[in-house]
Amino acid sequence: MARTLLDKPYVGKVIVVAAPSGSGKTTLVRHLLSEISFLDFSTSATSRRRRPYEQEGKDYYFLTVKAFKSRIEKAHFVEWEEVYENQFYGTLLEEVERLWDEAKAIVFDVDVKGAISLKEEFQEGALTIFVKPPSLDALETRLKNRGTEPPESIKKRITKASEEMEFLPQFDTVVVNDDLAEAKEAIKKVALEFLE
Repeated sequence: MARTLLDKPYVGKVIVVAAPSGSGKTTLVRHLLSEISFLDFSTSATSRRRRPYEQEGKDYYFLTVKAFKSRIEKAHFVEWEEVYENQFYGTLLEEVERLWDEAKAIVFDVDVKGAISLKEEFQEGALTIFVKPPSLDALETRLKNRGTEPPESIKKRITKASEEMEFLPQFDTVVVNDDLAEAKEAIKKVALEFLE
């Protein structure tokens, strides 16, 4: 007898992971994907410039500002945010539908406001997880050690991180990324409990 989507209670569920830049969010999302076979990644769209190591359609769908705004007008996004001036990020409706058609639960790697918008959209079907750095000082050190941004950009990110921490109470759960191994175990545990 063929299995149906009814046999897969996780279809229609989404896990939304958000964090200040440099908190280790992407590492933790990759861990979830490597550990949970029926989970897949929702690739976001962005208007920011592609970094040399990033792949179109894997890391992001890279759009021009004009193309992004056109898709906003046509209601192609589940959610979107202008994170910095003319730097848009969003979740394409067609991406969500594609993954659910493949009988997958979805994990999102988004900014804090995007996470809150996704929770409003998916309600009880969404688990929001805030990945918290041990401190803003530790976060600043991580960003400096990356060596990918000038000091003024890092300062802007730390200011934004401080503002993002104010949204903590609106998240379903918080994972502190002080010890990476512990954070990996914690995020896997809460994800599996939600998806059962």
